[in-house]
Amino acid sequence: MGELRESLQQLAKCGLPMALEAMGERWSFMILRAAFNGVRHFEEFLSEISIARNILANRLTRLTESGILHRTPCPDDRRKVEYRLTEKGLDLLPTMIALRQWGEKWGTGALSNPVLVDDRDRQPILPVTIRSHDERVLGYMDLCWMNAADITPISADTHDIDDRVRKLSAI
Repeated sequence: MGELRESLQQLAKCGLPMALEAMGERWSFMILRAAFNGVRHFEEFLSEISIARNILANRLTRLTESGILHRTPCPDDRRKVEYRLTEKGLDLLPTMIALRQWGEKWGTGALSNPVLVDDRDRQPILPVTIRSHDERVLGYMDLCWMNAADITPISADTHDIDDRVRKLSAI
């Protein structure tokens, strides 16, 4: 991946450790998966993913404090609480899909059922990929690190490249 490497020592400037801290471990991913499948209530999480009450309470608190889930009273029964994905939580969908696809390829060796499809065309989604600025699918050997200040925009619209650089530097 070229001569320049990302600093592996400066954890505070890397989004990966922050993401792992927020998600934690297996149970957090299982709770998130359930949330993407419409599970909203403590008891539903408990029965759907067969998790111990104390672990579920701990993970729901962690995901709420991280801003991935939002805890709110139920509209129909204010004594009950609902957990809903926030925008930050919804942004984890591509990660969840990529991990599932990786597990299907390297773990189970088979597609999961049900299959995730495009709502409009009812066709299976494509594998999650890394894409270039012009939508080419990239592999590991197609990538390199660059200092943000050294990137030269290739189009007259510098806002697009600036936004992309800003987003990438936030990762």
